[in-house]
Amino acid sequence: MDLAILFVSAIALSQNLPSRLPSPSQPFPPPPEPSIPESPTPELSVPKPTIPESVASPTRQLLEEARQRLIDRHETQQFSSPNPDGSPPTALDPFDGYRLGPGDTLYINVLRFPDLSLQGTIDLEGNLLIPLAGAVSVKGLTPQQAREQIRIALDRFVVNPQVDVIVIAQRSVQVTILGEVVKPGIYPLPAPQLSVALLSAGGVTRLADLRTVRIRRTLEDGSIVERDVDLFTPLRDAQSIPDLRLDDGDTVVVPTLTSVASGEYDRNLIARSNLAQPQVNIRVLNYASSGRGGTVGSLQLPNGSSFVDALTAISPDLGSADIRHIALIRFDVQQGKPVTQKLDGKDAITGDMSQNPILEQNDVIVIGRNLIARITYALNTFTQPFRDVLGFLLFFDSLATSADNLFGPGSSSGNSR
Repeated sequence: MDLAILFVSAIALSQNLPSRLPSPSQPFPPPPEPSIPESPTPELSVPKPTIPESVASPTRQLLEEARQRLIDRHETQQFSSPNPDGSPPTALDPFDGYRLGPGDTLYINVLRFPDLSLQGTIDLEGNLLIPLAGAVSVKGLTPQQAREQIRIALDRFVVNPQVDVIVIAQRSVQVTILGEVVKPGIYPLPAPQLSVALLSAGGVTRLADLRTVRIRRTLEDGSIVERDVDLFTPLRDAQSIPDLRLDDGDTVVVPTLTSVASGEYDRNLIARSNLAQPQVNIRVLNYASSGRGGTVGSLQLPNGSSFVDALTAISPDLGSADIRHIALIRFDVQQGKPVTQKLDGKDAITGDMSQNPILEQNDVIVIGRNLIARITYALNTFTQPFRDVLGFLLFFDSLATSADNLFGPGSSSGNSR
């Protein structure tokens, strides 16, 4: 009986063995090549623990939450790591975004932990005091980068902290403004915007080229970066201007408009904008006013004012002034000499735009006397009395031939054509 059982067991064992065993002389096949996973980043596999049924339900829930937090933390670290291909993260443009610095006031909101939330000011060393974490350096960081820096600092004390960073008050910066502005120099700015910087320097002049306003910035490592900003095209297209944020120590350079580049540039549009100087100073030489030699004065007019606006402010005496022949003298920087333009005040008042140019800083307006006023002026200032009627007639004969030379500036024609 025992032998039968042994025989049956041997038969069953032989059936389970492979039908053909390799001979000692035959080599074993090489092992298969190990497969390499495509993703270089290993995934965190947290086995779900077997929790006895005797464990209370609250304890079971806490264990499950701890397991899920461990998985979430691993995924967050993978997400915030460098690029998936292993290359370093792309460097941020130094002109993009606001960079924090000493004097900025921030509000730090830590969700689910109100005791850790605070409002504080960055100290002179660029640190912000965070409860539990201590001093955290945020100088030179964007608000998004500062949020991640604070989150990492709190992660040692709080499980999966969620942080928000809000800039409450920006620090004042000091910038240098050069080029075609009214008052170049160094200015502290209450708000670090490019438009605020230009207005702090009195606005741009009539020779400013706003198509290539240059911003020069020195970085922490001592390198210098530059960016050109086009302010003219948005003004021409009625769009909002790119109000670039400035940093402490920046230099703003407003270039001079060249004759080659002035063809498509509307200087009158710039004069009417709020980026230009708010007022222009106009000098007036009025020979038609009372008094010997006329009067010299000045006008303060809003930038963008026209020749008719100046005439309205001057209010010349139409009985003595030659408004048909008024001289507008302007110093041309490119030519290096004054240029005189003759204007007809009557045509300008009646709507002739060619006789109504836009005035610029330091323009000179010369108003002369008409013929009757010049004769009266000459008679009143003639010191030697006439001996007889012949002398009186000879005076008017000479007046007819050389009125321009005798009676001051202006044309010999009267008010009417």
